[in-house]
Amino acid sequence: MKNLFAFLAVLGMLTFGTSAIAIAQEDVVEDPTETEQVIPETPAPVDVETDEEAQPLHQEIKRIFIEGGAGFMGVVLLALIFGLAISIERILYLNFATTNTEKLLLEVEEALENGGIEAAKEVCRDTRGPVASIFYQGLSKFDEGIDVVEKSVVAYGGVQTGLLEKNMTWISLFISIAPMLGFMGTVIGMIAAFDSIEAAGDISPSLVAGGIKVALITTVSGLVVAIILQVFYNYIASKVDSLVNTMEDASISLIDILVKYNLKK
Repeated sequence: MKNLFAFLAVLGMLTFGTSAIAIAQEDVVEDPTETEQVIPETPAPVDVETDEEAQPLHQEIKRIFIEGGAGFMGVVLLALIFGLAISIERILYLNFATTNTEKLLLEVEEALENGGIEAAKEVCRDTRGPVASIFYQGLSKFDEGIDVVEKSVVAYGGVQTGLLEKNMTWISLFISIAPMLGFMGTVIGMIAAFDSIEAAGDISPSLVAGGIKVALITTVSGLVVAIILQVFYNYIASKVDSLVNTMEDASISLIDILVKYNLKK
């Protein structure tokens, strides 16, 4: 596209110059005693941009990956792949675990009034998510008393919280490993640069540029991977906190409903 614009610019300048020359020749009056030769000014040369267009993004990433060294860059890439895989799995799990607790509480309360404990348990069985599982455990212990129901709800709530936080330690591990691998590549790249200086016996920019370039590429790659995974980790952690708060509020509401139902009996 840039070459096309340059070509059109040159073509326009040449056309404009040719028209100006023709008009100047028509305006010259020939003197029979003296013939003046009009030398038209040639248009100024136009710089044509001959640089090729920028490479596609995937080609640029591939080039940087190769220049950074397949060893360390491959390990950093694996950290990114595994971290993203676990993050996506957690996000999908948490989204499926989200439940409309207000609607569930209304359905459980209506089931208790119309069909008793078994009807309420049936509603919880047909509803997905940790809140429904906690409700089911609590309803299963209703015959043993409200105190037992409350203990069961608290205990099973801790189990569900652990399931929500599952594999988050692996994400934090990859967040820590990625920049460490980048810094290790930095150290090795600098060692290679000093080895080149020692072998040549002279300090030359061309000798140390390669090692320093590898060092900087690995460091940047590790930091980019850590930043990406940190964003996913923070989102997952906030989602888990929101679900845990929802479970606690819903559990308190369930205990209140069961107390009212027990008093009506």
